[in-house]
Amino acid sequence: MSKEHIQIFDTTLRDGEQVPGCKLNTEQKVVIAKQLDLLGVDVIEAGFPVSSPGDFKSVEAIAKIMRHATVCGLTRAVKNDIKVAAEALRFAKKPRIHTGIGTSDSHIKFKFKSNKEDIIKRAYDAVAYAKSFVEDVEFYAEDAGRTDNEYLARVCEAAIKAGATVLNIPRHYWLLLTQ
Repeated sequence: MSKEHIQIFDTTLRDGEQVPGCKLNTEQKVVIAKQLDLLGVDVIEAGFPVSSPGDFKSVEAIAKIMRHATVCGLTRAVKNDIKVAAEALRFAKKPRIHTGIGTSDSHIKFKFKSNKEDIIKRAYDAVAYAKSFVEDVEFYAEDAGRTDNEYLARVCEAAIKAGATVLNIPRHYWLLLTQ
């Protein structure tokens, strides 16, 4: 029987700031990251480097000090996002770029004003470009819960072919409890 290992992927330093009234500076983020590393968290998503100079600085500072955890930077499937994340992660012992794109019909039509084949190509290109900077690339399919399963599988296959090492497929289901 083989041993299984569940990896802990923590987004506190990125998602945590989406809570109203919560704003962490680089020093505070470094303190939290050190504690997460001591707790044995496997992957710390340290921020979205292209979003602001402060986020870039925080991801870079965390990348410099992590002893065990993989340090992850979030990007969109945009070359500049990926390049900036790679720069912020350049000092990490174990860097990961987390890139992706919306895959639902709604995102394709209204957010990207595009088509399914173009989104598959953009997903592939983003992962391949991220892979040119780091070995560990995580791909996310934004709005996967509203994406046709066959199409979602095609997007994931393209990401894997491009070199994705991790797939993040968020499936949000809202239960309406009115019965």
